[in-house]
Amino acid sequence: MPAQSAGILMYRCQQGSVAVLLVHPGGPFWAKKDLGSWSIPKGECGPNESAWAAAVREFAEETGVRPSGVPLPLGEVIQSRAKRITAFALKGELETSRIKSNVFHLEWPPKSGRMQSFPEVDRAEWFPIAIAKQKIVAGQKPLLDRLLQRIQI
Repeated sequence: MPAQSAGILMYRCQQGSVAVLLVHPGGPFWAKKDLGSWSIPKGECGPNESAWAAAVREFAEETGVRPSGVPLPLGEVIQSRAKRITAFALKGELETSRIKSNVFHLEWPPKSGRMQSFPEVDRAEWFPIAIAKQKIVAGQKPLLDRLLQRIQI
């Protein structure tokens, strides 16, 4: 059964256009990847944790900012055979240069016996929808269209 995750697609409207906040995964595997590698801040739901509570917790862990506001449900997407994501849109602002992500530990280089720490998210950026469609992982692309269908700009 696929892992159940939840996340927040933060957006802002300026002069009739929409921009969305995406995060780039940290660590050596993603270091040189760009197109098709960005994501909404998201993560696995804990036992007995609502999707919204998990989305808020994960957003805070990955950006260092606890989001607030009224969520707009975007439904569920299947990112891969191993991951289902329940997503929410949230209008907001975030200064991307100030994100502070939690870290994970990984043996790197492989089989070296050395454990290193890497940020779960190494950067965040605001993208117009057209650019976001190129940057976001394929399984999350439907969220961008759902956002545009549900908001009034």
